[in-house]
Amino acid sequence: MNRKKKINQIHKARMKKANAKKNGAGKNKPRYISKAERAKMEAEQQQEVVVAESGESAALEAQ
Repeated sequence: MNRKKKINQIHKARMKKANAKKNGAGKNKPRYISKAERAKMEAEQQQEVVVAESGESAALEAQ
């Protein structure tokens, strides 16, 4: 490959990366949550549901 073509190719590649970064490619993508974190979050939600249900049943018994 001649020198001029190689320089142009490198320049185009760098401009493509810069434009992708500037335009926010991938910024709409949600943050990755690992399998362990998902399991932990699900367990916390289950606890909240159990606590809320026990609170509702206690309120119904009081009436």
